[in-house]
Amino acid sequence: MTTHLLAIDQGTSSSRAIIFDEHGDIRFISQQPVDLIYPQDGWVEQDPKALVEQTFSVIRDVLSQDANVTASLAGVGITNQRETTIVWDRKMGEPVYNAIVWQDRRTAEFCTTLKGNGDEKMVREKTGLLLDPYFSATKLRWILESVDGVRERAENGELLFGTVDCYLLWHLTGGRVHATDATNASRTMLYNIIDHQWDDDLLELFNIPNKMLPKVLDNISEFGQFNSDLFGCDLMVGGMAGDQQSALIGQGCVRSGMVKSTYGTGCFALMNIGDAPTLSEHKLITTIGASVDGKVSYALEGSIFNAGTAIQFLRDNLSFIGDAKESENMARSVPDNGGVYFVPAFTGLGAPYWDPAARGVICGLSRDTQKAHIVRAALEAQAYQTRDLIDVMQKDSGQKIDVLRADGGLVANGFMCQFLADTLGIDIEIPKVAECTAWGAACLAGVQAGVFVSIDDVAARWKVDRHYKPREKKRDMDVLYSGWQRAVEKSC
Repeated sequence: MTTHLLAIDQGTSSSRAIIFDEHGDIRFISQQPVDLIYPQDGWVEQDPKALVEQTFSVIRDVLSQDANVTASLAGVGITNQRETTIVWDRKMGEPVYNAIVWQDRRTAEFCTTLKGNGDEKMVREKTGLLLDPYFSATKLRWILESVDGVRERAENGELLFGTVDCYLLWHLTGGRVHATDATNASRTMLYNIIDHQWDDDLLELFNIPNKMLPKVLDNISEFGQFNSDLFGCDLMVGGMAGDQQSALIGQGCVRSGMVKSTYGTGCFALMNIGDAPTLSEHKLITTIGASVDGKVSYALEGSIFNAGTAIQFLRDNLSFIGDAKESENMARSVPDNGGVYFVPAFTGLGAPYWDPAARGVICGLSRDTQKAHIVRAALEAQAYQTRDLIDVMQKDSGQKIDVLRADGGLVANGFMCQFLADTLGIDIEIPKVAECTAWGAACLAGVQAGVFVSIDDVAARWKVDRHYKPREKKRDMDVLYSGWQRAVEKSC
């Protein structure tokens, strides 16, 4: 009998459950969109209870498709949107406030204050992160300080904190397990990535009670069994990782120097840098790439807050397109961008700029500008944003990047992929297993269950589906990129 694995992929835009066979082929998939809440400019929230309900719904859906497949499930992996912050009641699981999403900028002023106090050096040395509203610590502090009664309840041990993986695990296990994995812990700005523990100095800086924090486990661990009352089965959650680290594994980037970039709601490029947590000199972040059998590998990461959201904006806000798939043909309908640049800084700029006050810009408009030019500019922006990251990644690592493995929803767009190759001047490889993020989580669970021998075994199975080589002259692409840099200045 073929062995199968269940991946739970709770992202910013959707909650999904996918059943893979051991070769990475999808047997069943179920997906529901996730609503985002915008209480104020720069604030981004989600309903935590809705995240659980939707996740449970898609799990039930795939488990109901084929009893034989369900019976052959060897394990479950969870991957999730990172940094998104939830506080809930220890006994009942009720959230005390909405989930504050990773894109949220409400704590920008507090981060500026900490920088002014000289605290960023200590934060960077312990966590590899920069002081920015992106990460969980300042969001958690905001909930403790701003929601009536929460600080007192937290100090009394009544409340728990976790990122989305942790919150889902608590509910999936009927409240028996309060745990996270090392990759998600490394995104909270409370976890010391050198000493591999919650850090007392950081907890004091952000005024966070230690008793709220989850246990931190390796990515491959026995996290806990499903509550049998939920789905009628006792499946073990054997793997867990934040979405970008999960994609790094799903893309087979297990050797130092290998790079992947995921184009989803945001864009995240990660380079495996091995077992040495080198700090960036160009405003990239250093993060835990994976922790397996107590051995940690690190990654340099460039985080872009808005990628696919640019196409969503054109579809939902401006009605330029009816479906994201239309963007490719529209972009190809014009010979160039007509001088138009689109900087999708809807919630500020991430790496390497780290400007939470930046906002989106469409510039270079003329009387000849058509919708197609703006759509093309939105797709071209993905390549320019990636070049921002790859250029400094090469400087930080001292390694030349020859190949980028790309995944995520936007890589279905052939125009975007070819323009990415042209802009970077390197080969772009698109994997045979398209759902790299979910597949990475499934692979972690597969190693725990004995389906795979190791992460290296998983990486050896990686296969390319499409390959894009640069076609344009470097000097021509440099001219276009200089226009992007001027547009970014306007955004800032």
